[in-house]
Order: sequence, then C-alpha cells, then structure tokens
Amino acid sequence: MHALILCPFEAESIGLLRQSMRVSHESWTETQRLYHPLELAERINEEAVTAVVVESDFVFEDTLELTPGLRFVGVCRAAVNHVDVEYATAQGIVVVNTPGRNANAVAEHTLGLMLALARRIPAAHRYVQAGEWQAPTEPYIAFQGVELRGRTAGIVGLGAIGRRVAEMCVALGMKVLAYDPYAEGLFDGVESVSLEGLMSSSDFVCVHAPLTGETEGMLDARMLGLMRRRAYLVSASDAAVVDQHALADVLKERRIAGAALDVFESHPVSPQNPLLGLDNVILSPHIGGATEETVRRHSQMMTSDLLRFGRGEMPVNIVNRDAWSRARA
Repeated sequence: MHALILCPFEAESIGLLRQSMRVSHESWTETQRLYHPLELAERINEEAVTAVVVESDFVFEDTLELTPGLRFVGVCRAAVNHVDVEYATAQGIVVVNTPGRNANAVAEHTLGLMLALARRIPAAHRYVQAGEWQAPTEPYIAFQGVELRGRTAGIVGLGAIGRRVAEMCVALGMKVLAYDPYAEGLFDGVESVSLEGLMSSSDFVCVHAPLTGETEGMLDARMLGLMRRRAYLVSASDAAVVDQHALADVLKERRIAGAALDVFESHPVSPQNPLLGLDNVILSPHIGGATEETVRRHSQMMTSDLLRFGRGEMPVNIVNRDAWSRARA
C-alpha cells in the first residue's frame, strides 16, 4: 500500500503506518493549498497511491473515475460530504471517516462561548485594552454578568458534541433540556423536551444539530421568537440550521440578550453580514475543533483503520459497507 495523507497528522501515527506501508504526508495547513480534482488524480496515479486521506480536500467523481488503483479514501472528519461516497461505493472504494474526533474540542469551545456571553469577557477585554477603565468601580456595574450554575441549557442535537456539552452543563449545575427526535439513551440530568419547549425555557440555547433537509432553517423567526429576552444562543452547528437574517433581527431589536457563533454562511464572513455590526454578538472563525487533541484523535482513528484495511480486515469506521463487499468479491 501507498498512503497519501493531505491533512494534519500525528508524527507517531505516521511512524506506525510506515512500518506497514509507504506513506507520503503533506498537510494543507502547512502548504495552504487544496488540490484541483484533476491534479489530485494525476498525483495519485503517478505515485501509485492506493489510499488517500483528506480533511479539507475534495475527492469527487472527477478524481475517482481517473484513479483505478485507488482503494481507500479516508476523511478526517465526521461528515463525508467531501467525498462522492455513492461513486466510490460503485467502484469498490472504501470510504472511512473519524466520527467524534472533535466532539470534546467543540464542546469545550461551546462552553467557552457560553461563559464569554455570560460574563461579557470580550467586551471587558476591549474596555481595559482601550484605556477606558478609569473609574475603579465602574466595570463592576457595567459588566455585571450571570452565572451558569442554576441556569437552564437547551441542547439542540444530541450527537457526540451535543452529548458532551450536556455532560459539561450538568457538571456545572445547570438544568439541561434536550431536543433530538433520534437520540437514544438520555443520561441523568438531561430532560427530553419539544423544540418549542426548549426554545421558550432555556437561558442558553446551544445548537449542535447536523445539517439535513429536516434541520435546514429549523431555528427560524418563529422559533427564535420563543426565546426569553435574557436568553443567549450559541451555535457550533452548520450556519444553515439557524436563519441568520432572523437571528440578526432579534439581536438588533434586543429580543434576546446575545449570541455566539462559530459557523457562518461563507468563509470568510461577508463584510455585509449584519452580525458584524452588533455589540451583543461574539464571533469566532470556525475554530471549535482546532485543537492538538483533535489531530491526535483523528490520526489514531485513521491509522487504526488503515492498518486494518492493509491486513484485509474491514475498517471500524467504514462509511460504505457495500464497497467492502464489492472489494472482497
């Protein structure tokens, strides 16, 4: 086997792989480039690559139809929309992902955004940095915040990230409500409610639902209108789950206390985005999963499945089991 790894990857994992196969590694975070589909196909063919591992590069039909020797596509993320899974399956190419690799990272970032909203930390930082802190007691009044303990957190989506956020909120002494019609096995301290009940009863609404046809625009003007005036919204889900224009409206009109977002309709954010001019919003540049531990986790998960594949065993995190059957036929 020859594995081409185009994403951040732990050196120890690369060393382990090199005991069993040839490995070429270059991370897009270092090269600052993503491959054109035809360019990627050319490299795969020239270097006789049998397994390609990506995080931000796309592996669509344009690439797959030109690479007959490719047998394995690894995606170092949970979502597999970077790969044409249907075409890969038809060609007997195994697709493997790394579910939950950034769950703890995104959950901790969510908690950080909640605390930043509750205690107005970014505004307080700017206040001190700009030299505005002249009267010793003024900020004690101007920046009075709220504590998380005793407040109600509403978690929309109880996947790996949502469950971890719920665990953290329970540990902090918060009441936790959850909405997820597909969740199985709630744990102590989490109450399942309707979406309307969650929106109207939560002090902090945390959005972690994946983007599907069912969830697109789910938090629309009507749903946002159910939120309490002193409530906050935190979103680390896909931007399309929350109606961005409706959110901007309720923030402008102070119908909710504030919001914190790590996801946007475009990267970079359009200068015309109405959220940019609001003082009750905290914005972070889609860095929820950007931790050393996330890289370590996806490296170890992908390495384990690459080694299994090399031994002729079905990968644990295989996305398309039909491809495995075809490859073995």
